Amino acid sequence: MRGLVSYSLYVFCLCLALNGAHAQEPDIMIEDILDSPENVAEDQGAAVEHPDFEPYSASNAVFWEQFTEGWRERWKASNAKKSGSEEFSYIGRWAVEEPTVFPGLKGDKGLVVKDKAAHHAITAKFVEPLDNTDKTLVVQYEVKLQNGLECGGAYLKLLTEDETLHAEEFSDKTSYQVMFGPDKCGATNKVHLIIRRKSPITGEYEEKHLIGGPRASVNKLSNLYTLVLNPDQTFEIRINGATSIAGSLLDDTTFNPAFSPPKEIEDPEDSKPDDWVDEETIPDPSQANKPDDWDEDEPYQIPDPDAVKPEDWDESAEEFISDPEAEKPEDWDDEEDGEWIPPLIANPECEEHGCGIWTAPSILNPKFKGKWVQPRIANPDYNGPWKPRSIANPGYYEDYKPSDLEPIGAIGFELWTMQNDILFDNIYVGHSLEEAEKIGNATYIVKFEVEQAEEKASRPKVEEPAGPLTTWEQFKEDPINFSIQQTKMFYTFFQRDPIFAVRTYPETAAALGIAIVTVLSIFFGTLLTLFSSKPSPAPPKAASESATKAETETVAESADATPTETTAKRRTKKN
Repeated sequence: MRGLVSYSLYVFCLCLALNGAHAQEPDIMIEDILDSPENVAEDQGAAVEHPDFEPYSASNAVFWEQFTEGWRERWKASNAKKSGSEEFSYIGRWAVEEPTVFPGLKGDKGLVVKDKAAHHAITAKFVEPLDNTDKTLVVQYEVKLQNGLECGGAYLKLLTEDETLHAEEFSDKTSYQVMFGPDKCGATNKVHLIIRRKSPITGEYEEKHLIGGPRASVNKLSNLYTLVLNPDQTFEIRINGATSIAGSLLDDTTFNPAFSPPKEIEDPEDSKPDDWVDEETIPDPSQANKPDDWDEDEPYQIPDPDAVKPEDWDESAEEFISDPEAEKPEDWDDEEDGEWIPPLIANPECEEHGCGIWTAPSILNPKFKGKWVQPRIANPDYNGPWKPRSIANPGYYEDYKPSDLEPIGAIGFELWTMQNDILFDNIYVGHSLEEAEKIGNATYIVKFEVEQAEEKASRPKVEEPAGPLTTWEQFKEDPINFSIQQTKMFYTFFQRDPIFAVRTYPETAAALGIAIVTVLSIFFGTLLTLFSSKPSPAPPKAASESATKAETETVAESADATPTETTAKRRTKKN
C-alpha cells in the first residue's frame, strides 16, 4: 500500500515536469489570476531627447510672452511697501530660467517664483490697452509646479487701465478686471475665475466668483490653462486643451453674487410687529392637569410574569469559575503584587444549560406611560413665519454684457505660496481662440511630450528577469510549491473553461488524472481484498521427515542458484 502511494506521487510530479524545455506560456491571460506585466517599466537607459526651443510668433496677440531676450524691459517686480511702514510687502524674488524638474525644450525659459512662504508681485504692461467691448477675450498660460503645491496661488490678474496703474506700485490693492488660474491650500483646490464689475448705481466694485470652479492640476508637469469670454456672454475654461467647465455669465446660479442684482430686496427698516404670533401650536388648555390614573413611576420594562425557569437550569453552579489550568507567574511577588488570583473562565458545565441565579427576561411594561406632558393643539392666533416685506431694490440694474470689461492695461502675478519654483510660460492675451489653440499645439504639446518622457524615465527602474524559466526549471527550484500552484491554476481555469484548462496545462491534467485513477485503484483494490479474503488453511499437524528434507534441499538449491529476473524488472522491461 505504501509503495503504491509513493509511486502515485512520483508519477504526479514527473508529469508536471514533462515538456520542460518545450513548454509554452498560455496565450490567454485572465486579469484576476495572472500578474499583468503592464506595470513593468520600459527600458530607461536611453536618454530623453530635448529639442531646441524655437520662439513662436503670435502676430495677432495683444500680449504674448515667452520670456525671451528683452523680458526685463517688459516685466517689473513690485516695490510696494506695507501701509505705514518702510518694509517691502513683496520680498519674494523672481527669475527667468529653464525648469529643473522634468525639463522640456532645450533653452525654453519661464518666469519662476524663487522663494518659499513669501509674497511675490510682478507686472508687465501692454503696449496698448485692451478693449474687450463686443469681442472675445482669450487668456492662456502655462503653469509648472516643480515642487508641487500644498498651499498657494498660481493665478494671474488682468489689471485695470487707470491712473493708479502707472502711478503706484503693483499690490493687492491694484484694481483688476479678471483674476484667473489655479489656487490650492489643503483640501481647497480650484481654478479661480473672478470678474470685478462696477455698479452704475453705487459706483462700487464687486467681485463675481465662479461657483464650482474645476480642480487644478497639481503635478510637476506643465499644465495649460485657457479662459474664454465670448461676446454672447458665455464662458469656457480649458485645462490642457480640454473643456473643464462652460456656461453663461447671465445665469444667476453660475456666479456669486450674480452679475445683475435682484429686482427686490427685503426692507431693512421693516421689523416684526409686537403682536405677531409665530407659534404654530400651543398647550391644550382643556388638558392642563395630569390625569389621575397617570402613573409616571411605572418602569419601561418589567420581568416577564409568564416566564418559567428551564428544568435543566442549575442555580447552584457558578457561571464563571477560576481557570484550573492557570498557574501563578514565576515573577509574581505577593508582597508587591498582592495575592494572585487565577483568571475566570466560562464554566464548562454551563455550555448546554443555564447556571447561576435565574431571572425572568424583561418585556415592555403595558402600564408604562412615562413623564406626562401637556398635549398641544393648533394655535388659533397663528400668523405664520414672519419675514420682512419686499421692496424694490434701489441698487438694481441689469448687467447685459458682463464680458464687456473696462480697458485692461497690464497683466500681473500677485501671489503668496509655501512652495517655490513655480514656473509660468507662454502667456497669451488676445481675441482669437483659434490663435490660442495654434499656440498650444506649437508650444505646449511639444514640451509636454518631452516632460512626460522625463517623468517616465525618472521612475524607479524595475529589473526584468533574463528570460522566462522553463517548466522544468521552475519545478527544480521548488517542486512542492510549483506543483501546488500549477494545480491551483489548472483548477481555476477548469472552472471557467475545461477545454482551455486541459490545453493550457496538459501535464497538470495528465498528472491529476493519473493520481485520481491511482487513488481509486487503491481504494477499490482495498475493498475487494477485504470482501474476498478467506481464512488460511491450518498447517498439517505432522509432516514426514522425507518431505521436510526435500523442502530443505529445495531451499538450499535456490540459494545457490543464479538469481532470476524479478517481477519488478520484468514489468520495467515490458513498459
